Amino acid sequence: MSTTAGSPPVVVTLAEIARIAGVGRAAVSNWRRRYDNFPSPVSGTDTSPQFSLPEVEEWLRRENKLRTALNPLDRLWPEYEALGDRETTGLLVAQLGLRQSGVEGSKQAAGPVLDQRAALLLERTLDLAAQNEEQRTFDLLLERWLRTHVRQITTTPVQLAGLMAQAAAMNHPGPVRTVLDPACGVGTLLVAAGRQWGADDAAGLHFLGQDSDAVLVELAKARLAVDRFAERDLSNVSLAAGDTLRADAHPAAQADVILSNPPSNERDWGHAELATDPRWVYGQPPRTEPELAWVQHAVAALAPGGVAVLVLPPAVAARRAGRRIRAGLLRSGVLRAVIALPPGAAPPYGVGLHLWILCADGAVGRGGMDRAELTLVDTTHVARPVTVNKGSVDWPAVTTQVMEVLSGTSTQGSVSVPVVDLLDEQVDLTPARRVPRTRAATIVDLQRLWTRFHAHMRELRDAADALSAYVPADGDETVPLISVGELERAGALEIRSGQGLPESLVRRGERQEDETRVLTGAPLSGQAQLWLPASAVAAGEQDGSLTVTAPQDVIVSVLARAFDLRVDTDAPSVLGPQLVALRANPAVLDPWFLSGCLRAPANVHRAGTHASTTSRIDVRRLHIPRLSLEEQRRYGEIYRKITVFERELTDMKGVGGELSRALGDLLAAGQLPRA
Repeated sequence: MSTTAGSPPVVVTLAEIARIAGVGRAAVSNWRRRYDNFPSPVSGTDTSPQFSLPEVEEWLRRENKLRTALNPLDRLWPEYEALGDRETTGLLVAQLGLRQSGVEGSKQAAGPVLDQRAALLLERTLDLAAQNEEQRTFDLLLERWLRTHVRQITTTPVQLAGLMAQAAAMNHPGPVRTVLDPACGVGTLLVAAGRQWGADDAAGLHFLGQDSDAVLVELAKARLAVDRFAERDLSNVSLAAGDTLRADAHPAAQADVILSNPPSNERDWGHAELATDPRWVYGQPPRTEPELAWVQHAVAALAPGGVAVLVLPPAVAARRAGRRIRAGLLRSGVLRAVIALPPGAAPPYGVGLHLWILCADGAVGRGGMDRAELTLVDTTHVARPVTVNKGSVDWPAVTTQVMEVLSGTSTQGSVSVPVVDLLDEQVDLTPARRVPRTRAATIVDLQRLWTRFHAHMRELRDAADALSAYVPADGDETVPLISVGELERAGALEIRSGQGLPESLVRRGERQEDETRVLTGAPLSGQAQLWLPASAVAAGEQDGSLTVTAPQDVIVSVLARAFDLRVDTDAPSVLGPQLVALRANPAVLDPWFLSGCLRAPANVHRAGTHASTTSRIDVRRLHIPRLSLEEQRRYGEIYRKITVFERELTDMKGVGGELSRALGDLLAAGQLPRA
């Protein structure tokens, strides 16, 4: 592999080695343990090591560990990462898409100028793309770039983009000539629009868009070009970099369709300087309602008969501060439908987002969507088939339900509410408050809950049988104690305090590849899913700015009012400032024994520093019995069973509560199924 003299070495992580070799990451970790000649890390940390790519390739060939032919693209990406700059790498990927699509006069339009090393890498990539499927090369590099910078860039899932385009088409049966996304990002929604209205008609379809990130704008252009929706001279594509609300690049736009997933929860969106903006036909959006500014921006940019479909947080439908604007949208007949999506449909994945469908004056949708009524659709209870993974969305079922409701062929999970009934003091447009639960959905939920309940019951019974066999020892012999502070001084354990977290990098939702879990406080089980990218964790561990656990570390929540402990069996984890990690020396101290003894209530009373609500536990004042390592392990095994017992009790309580509510819903509706 060629490298420019003086350039940084090209390095790869364990996950990238696994991808190159065509095996799982566990296999690579096993190679490191079994083979003394496995390449040594050249950078990174103990929990996230990085290796020289040339050394890894040589070792894989020498040891005959390549299950498949070496993919040149897997070799290329580490070189892209070695450029070390998000903007440069992103622009390089965009230039690749534009160049291989034959865009006339394609040149870099934003960001830092590509240096000689980047330019040479671009030419090598173009040569490689010419030998393979060109679109696959661009798509793979774009996907790798987005995954690397997932903490900074929010993208709309392809399935959701397709649903939005179909919903817009259902309410705009006429020809579509102009599509706008005022917060276009990498262009997922614009590409979905191109697919919806046909590549054959792309010559007559104009794409308008804007985004505050110039690199994303270039990538959006490249995606439209690669998918053959853009003319060779980009004459039908007008994408600009800038602040859409403050400096609209398309002020005279008359879009037939607007598809957008605008940013949310932004406070500095221009509330003061835009106070008299003519777009605020339904009232100036409050400072705390930036989403309603985007809604009114979209309405102002629609052509007569145009349709807009926007992704919005669920709170926009109910927050008191926005009720006047919501009322105005209802009275004018512009807002036609609010669709509640299941959690996991789009970032943030833990929240069930909404789709708002807005029609300009004169728009006539199919399915009898009346200006005097608002259609509310709730897809959050769509039955998930066995083939769909837990936490994922059954997109075919969601799409079918939404499209059947919009077309008027079904009313499942929906209701049409007269506008006059919604114009109360709250103007709450949340679908779940109006759409009745269907009997089928409730029965499916009930069956799923009973399955979970019985599984927890079996685990609980097994743990109870094991624990009930233990009998307290006879005698009043007092066992000597030793403090954690003394154990630390003796070298039996290390104390590692949690630290402040880089909030801008922390991501909420389902785990992505090469991400590390973040723990912020008690309870240590059942916390919200928070993640940091592995690269940030490695850098933080290396410079000492982050506390990262190792397997079998004992994690302690040090707030007395929320005191909790657990052995970290899912390490590594990044600890926030209210947590402490105790790393036991396994030659003298069993971590499960340590955790079980430290959580005794007497320890909390003994180690609390003062009696305020912010009282902290001084972990060095906690005590455990002095026992031999053999005895510690025996006690530690008992504590493992206790943790299983507690976990199953807690989970069963939660499932039992859900069961009670589901049965109550059926009972109240007179739909309790027969035994």
